[in-house]
Amino acid sequence: MSILFVLLTFLLILTVMYFRRPQADANVAQVTPPKKVSAAAPMLKLANFEVPHDYCFHPGHTWVLDEGRQNARVGIDAFAGNLFGRIDSIELAELNRWVRQGQPLCTITCEGRSVDLLSPVEGVLVSVNHEVAKSPNLVVEDPYRSGWLCMIKAPDIAINVKNLLKGPIVLPWMQNCLLRLSGMVQQLTPALAQDGGLPVKGLFSRVDASVQAQLAREFLLT
Repeated sequence: MSILFVLLTFLLILTVMYFRRPQADANVAQVTPPKKVSAAAPMLKLANFEVPHDYCFHPGHTWVLDEGRQNARVGIDAFAGNLFGRIDSIELAELNRWVRQGQPLCTITCEGRSVDLLSPVEGVLVSVNHEVAKSPNLVVEDPYRSGWLCMIKAPDIAINVKNLLKGPIVLPWMQNCLLRLSGMVQQLTPALAQDGGLPVKGLFSRVDASVQAQLAREFLLT
């Protein structure tokens, strides 16, 4: 009788385990977080430049990417990077400081010459890219990815981007900037003009102070 009781008990345990197992698996499947799939931003080609189609650009050649929750990632575009060619240092505004759209955000120094760049949005500067602080030339080598400058908490970013260049007008604007720059170079310093319309990389540090000031006013709006 005892043996029969043990066998029945064992059979009952197996039955319970059998019917509970699918439910347990289902519960595991429900709590497993989905895998995140990261996709690179689609890039549009212009001359030797690549331009992300979903970034917004300030006319002074800085960009902003809306990352949601009022977070704005900010950087320098490829046109400005080509103009500088090589950057020795970048001095950003202080953390937790309120910066205004169209006002100085950082100072770029190359070959001992400095120029301000303007903020594309308004808000509080909440973090900086420490990799750029260590290797400033990242903003030239990879301006839209690893070479970003800082994060700004921008409560009015939806309003700010209305004042920026975005979508289908970005490429024509960038092309126009290249043509204007080529025209200035041919007029002011013909030796630094290249065939094909693309000015020499690092032009900013190769011209005298008066031409440098003209370039900053015309293209960086400072």
